[in-house]
Amino acid sequence: MDAALEVGNRGLHALLQLLLHPFYYVGILFVVLQYRRQIALERRLFATRLHSLLSETWRTVLWGFVGGIFASVVMAAVGATLEPRATLLLWGVSLVLLFIKVRFLCWAYAVGAIGLLQAILHVVPPLGTIPAVAWLTDAISQINMPALLALVAVLHLVEAIYVRKQGTRFGTPMFYESKRGKIVGGYHLQGFWPVTLFLLVPMQGAGNALPWTPLLGGDLWQGGWTIIGFPVMIGFAEMTMSRLPNDKVRISSNLLFIYAIVLLGLAGIAAMWPVFLAAASLLCIVLHEAIIWYSHWDESARSPYFVHGAKGLKILGIIPGSAAEELGLLVGESVYKVNGIPVRSKQELHEAMRSNPAFCKLEIINLAGESKFVKRAVFSGEHHQLGIILAPDQGALYYAKAAQPSILAYFRSKVQGLPGSKKPSSKSM
Repeated sequence: MDAALEVGNRGLHALLQLLLHPFYYVGILFVVLQYRRQIALERRLFATRLHSLLSETWRTVLWGFVGGIFASVVMAAVGATLEPRATLLLWGVSLVLLFIKVRFLCWAYAVGAIGLLQAILHVVPPLGTIPAVAWLTDAISQINMPALLALVAVLHLVEAIYVRKQGTRFGTPMFYESKRGKIVGGYHLQGFWPVTLFLLVPMQGAGNALPWTPLLGGDLWQGGWTIIGFPVMIGFAEMTMSRLPNDKVRISSNLLFIYAIVLLGLAGIAAMWPVFLAAASLLCIVLHEAIIWYSHWDESARSPYFVHGAKGLKILGIIPGSAAEELGLLVGESVYKVNGIPVRSKQELHEAMRSNPAFCKLEIINLAGESKFVKRAVFSGEHHQLGIILAPDQGALYYAKAAQPSILAYFRSKVQGLPGSKKPSSKSM
């Protein structure tokens, strides 16, 4: 009972420490800006929004807290010896990397870079006595890298779970230019979570020893312990033109899970044989980049999925709360006939719907390639396509570049208009 009270008391102190941490609010602001940008894209492309800024933000913060509790419990068993100044160093490196690429905000890059710097400091002479340099080199040298690598592994395990369960929730249908110059449909899948960590760390003279011994740290835990609270950003960003969103996030989730398990094994090897620390830190970065490379290779090796064909008009998206959602239409299905009239273009679709303005009967080719029939009355004021977002044709006014900018490019694009987009050219297939 006394141990539970002690954990609760120190946990409340760590919560206050977290709520006073400026980087926690930096992370939330980053999430808000990302979702605001996403909604602006939706309005520009489809003249409506598919997500709610307020709803998505509070859900993100809530799930970040839940994921942080899970990661903290796992790390309590694994062990962490992370000093408060190490968290400042990690966030500082992450923010620097953010100016190169938005995806470099992931701690896999910051931790890998710090691990390599630590290995270099072990073989080079001191870099000088300037206070700022001395503070930096001392902070890097004192970091327990195996514990930090284990933390990155656990965070990616949480990320893998969130990508699998929530990855499509943050998906936005997009218009892209294919490798042959044709405007095709696709999906931008992204999610960011400000994870709240409450880590047990050894601290000499800070009360009784833990009732258990974590895997990493050994005798350090016998002299006392405390809890520190700090935020971590996790997230993913994927683009697909060749797969359904559910299929894409399943593949991404599997790759992240494999990465987490491999990195956890590397952390254990580095803890037992420190000579492998530099290799483990390098692989922390390289394996993460390999996931990105595989995703790009997979996309380039496959044909675009969201294009119109002989079986009708491909459905790229469904507006929430619309008639199409009520009818049970799904992304990836095709509108084959409207009111008994075959449709092969948006113009034919509109003409077929005007043939009976009060009622609409659709023949849909489902994901299994079979026909299904749905019907519904049409009411005044409803979306002119029942809430169906169709894959683009060559008359699309905008398309997005399939590239992730630096944070500077991101802010520049907010001023200039639609981020990373322009009027499509007249390139042929």
